[in-house]
Amino acid sequence: MLFEKIKSDILAHNSYIVGAGGEAAVIDPRRDCLVYAAVAERAGMKITKIFETHKNEDYVIGSRELARPTGAEILHGAREDFKFGTGVREGETFSLGPLELEVLETPGHTVESISLLLRDRSVSGDPLMVFTGDALFAGDVGRTDLAGEDKRREMSEMLYTSLHEKLLTLPDSAIVCPAHGAGSVCGGNISDREYTTIGFEKATNGLLSLSKEEFVERKVSERLYEPQYFRMMRKLNREGPPLIYNLPHLRAYSAREIRSLMDKMAQIVDIRSPTSFAGGHIPGTISIWREGLPLYMGYYLNYEGPIILVDDFNLDLDHVVRHFVRLGYDNISGYLAGGFAAWFKQGEIVERSGTWSPPDLAENLDDPSIWVLDVRNVNHREEDGHIQGSHHIYVGHLEEHIEEIPEDKRVVVHCDAGYKGSLAASILEKHGFRNVINLLGGTIGWKAANYPLVKDEERVVSASPPV
Repeated sequence: MLFEKIKSDILAHNSYIVGAGGEAAVIDPRRDCLVYAAVAERAGMKITKIFETHKNEDYVIGSRELARPTGAEILHGAREDFKFGTGVREGETFSLGPLELEVLETPGHTVESISLLLRDRSVSGDPLMVFTGDALFAGDVGRTDLAGEDKRREMSEMLYTSLHEKLLTLPDSAIVCPAHGAGSVCGGNISDREYTTIGFEKATNGLLSLSKEEFVERKVSERLYEPQYFRMMRKLNREGPPLIYNLPHLRAYSAREIRSLMDKMAQIVDIRSPTSFAGGHIPGTISIWREGLPLYMGYYLNYEGPIILVDDFNLDLDHVVRHFVRLGYDNISGYLAGGFAAWFKQGEIVERSGTWSPPDLAENLDDPSIWVLDVRNVNHREEDGHIQGSHHIYVGHLEEHIEEIPEDKRVVVHCDAGYKGSLAASILEKHGFRNVINLLGGTIGWKAANYPLVKDEERVVSASPPV
């Protein structure tokens, strides 16, 4: 039997390939999909089936891309009007040699969500694994807000039924294979466990022990952020994303070319560290560190203007490109040849951001000209506490609330460590703020320096994420 989990870093997306008897199936493939063909080839198997457990919101699905070279059939839940593939219903089974995959309809995260029950008939008729998509995670369950606020209660009720009447009725020994791990935006607090079982989740997952009424109220009141790019993902994944065949080739742009492109709606993304960005950067650029790209590019980049990367040494840009491809940004165009050094060697204008350490902020905290802006997730602010007198706007919603930030103040932005603070500083500068300071170390450094975080006072501009 072939079984392999393929993890996509940062997005915390899990996909799977299973097979026997010379045939294999892929479940929830990513768009850069050659990895599955390589695994199947090593095992001497042919990929004949591709399952999508749901249409997905946080990445571009890879089923069409994988079906092109393999000829495999694409299968997905029949309750959504997909423009490609074949819809499947409760109880349908598919064979891979002695392996059998049975469809369970498990709506709640989305209406068409399915889970796939795996049996190895050569050994036993008992369920061995269940691929749960975004219905059940390790320590968590799927979010139910993405269909809209008006349907949130209905979707929460659906998910409760799917969990308690379908998944939790399986044997305790059944291995749970979810579509996401810790860090994914598709859950509220997914545990950092590689594998789990139905029995372990029954014993440890607090959401599963709630009554239906308690569960629904918990899900209805859950506060989760929805990046703007989710709308594009739903559209692409319903209609079928365009084929890319290979990763895009990045063009090397000179400093002069980039300067001219900035007048033509180009999107310049600086992927260096916050300290490098603060020390000097191209005016009007957005600061998103490499590991933050999948998490935050979807808030601030559009799908039209060419995207150009700025780094120091342009190392391993193919890996960076994968982040863009997985989120459907086929407009990724190129990079600054020679790195940021090429920009200042050309004598171009260099913009700088201010940086402070925690002692710097502590010394100036009572200064009336200082306006402290907390750009963390609101849940982190409430659970961990906040710097006294600070205001809150989540970094992903900064542009929506830009008019609420005083232009006559020195704005000190902070997050947990300084990375999201650099992004926030770049957005403020892009909107004309010229006196912006990023608190390096954020609340982590603040606490390490023995300065207090308080919970008895709230100054929140954007108190909770809109749904």
